[in-house]
Amino acid sequence: LSSSADDEVQYDNTVWTTRHCLLEAHMVVDLSSPVPGVIARVKVKRGDKVRKGKVVVQLRSEVEQAMVDLNRAQVEFGKITALRNQELFEQELISEQEKDEIELRSEMSRLELAAAQMRLQQKNITSPINGIILQRLMDPGEYVGEDPILKIASLDPLYVEAVLPKELFGTVKNKMIADVALEAPIGGVYKAEVVVVDQAIDAASGTFGVRLTLPNPKNIIPLGLKCKVRFSSE
Repeated sequence: LSSSADDEVQYDNTVWTTRHCLLEAHMVVDLSSPVPGVIARVKVKRGDKVRKGKVVVQLRSEVEQAMVDLNRAQVEFGKITALRNQELFEQELISEQEKDEIELRSEMSRLELAAAQMRLQQKNITSPINGIILQRLMDPGEYVGEDPILKIASLDPLYVEAVLPKELFGTVKNKMIADVALEAPIGGVYKAEVVVVDQAIDAASGTFGVRLTLPNPKNIIPLGLKCKVRFSSE
């Protein structure tokens, strides 16, 4: 079996190749804020590489910082008060109930401090993945609600999206290893593993889709490259 030269598809009993192949991101995240607020700083720009957990956006947090400082002072005061009232209790100058109420207020102060610190931490927005900034959608001074601030793509691994003729359906299977030849300017041949074989054939084109994963640990290979995929049944 063979196809037109434009498609550059040919295969026999053991080897198949196709030009209908494109590199796509493993994951694309529209990063928004867990809380509303005003952007103080966007620490990345388009094209920057980011690590998971890196702070990429900071919201204004003066009020939250003040609450943390206040709650921390209350906790420190509570520690002093608890020690002082322990001495009064041992001297039987206050009742056990009064002592318990003081300890409860001290514990509540610690919980309020923890909650304030959590609210402050939410003002620092981190990247949920290792990846590259595709788009910066908002700038300092803008109000953040539900709209995304950044678009981040994970490039390791990359997805290789291939379209194969229906005659190969049932022959290409999950976990098969294929050779992926990239177009210029990257070039080269890389190994990729089949992870998805569509279970539906497109009636109009007589094709079905296959997804492979291509390791890209140094993010050297960019998105959007066309490629050829070579499968072998050997």
